[in-house]
Amino acid sequence: MAVRAALKARVPICASLFLKDLVRVPNVGVIESTCSKNSSSTESRFCGNPNMQQQHYHDGRPRGSLWRGKKLIGKEALFVIQGLKRFKNDEDQLEKFIKSHVMRLLKMDLIAVLTELERQEEVALAVKIFKVIRKQDWYKPDVFLYKDLVVALARSKQMDDAMELWESMRKEDLYPDSQTYTEVIRGFLKFGSPADAMNVYEHMKNSPDPPEELPFRILLKGLLPHPILRNRVKQDFEDIFPDSHVYDPPEEIFGAR
Repeated sequence: MAVRAALKARVPICASLFLKDLVRVPNVGVIESTCSKNSSSTESRFCGNPNMQQQHYHDGRPRGSLWRGKKLIGKEALFVIQGLKRFKNDEDQLEKFIKSHVMRLLKMDLIAVLTELERQEEVALAVKIFKVIRKQDWYKPDVFLYKDLVVALARSKQMDDAMELWESMRKEDLYPDSQTYTEVIRGFLKFGSPADAMNVYEHMKNSPDPPEELPFRILLKGLLPHPILRNRVKQDFEDIFPDSHVYDPPEEIFGAR
């Protein structure tokens, strides 16, 4: 009798605890409606299960600009880029690969290969692709094709190839923009060839486009050890840009002028 009385006394306590746990169980309908309203918040990814920890999933594809860039290049172009880089140290294999694979590429694929090689700073391969492009029936003189390649060569200090392209551009009556002049002039000055920099400067003066200050200032800075050439450029700068000023360092730094 005592045991039966004790069991009867514990039943209300267990029932109350069980009902208390039932109250704690979230309503699925309420959670789903809340998630739909706050789907833009960070917490919405955990609405399905409040106790679930944050998890990251990766589908195996590369992220960032590299993947976006590759999506714009066809499979044939990607294959050609990889093949050119594979055979770049073997001239015979490289020429065979160009004849068998590069020559059959379409116009947009060829330009994509050229642009990608310039981006990867494979300028020697880019020059070969540019020569292939110039042999195509659809090719027309384009200053932008020259510009990107000349700038890439100047930045890599391959000034002989840059000057060869520069002469080809002049034969096709093309005039580059201010950025191209700036990079080529800077490249020749770093290369230790102020005479070639002055030749580019003379070509810039004959350009039909209006001049800009930056190429002049690059020359004025690079020609500090050559006062005669610098004074010549300084005079032209003051005539073209009368409202601008040129900084002249103290004479004891580079000698009397």
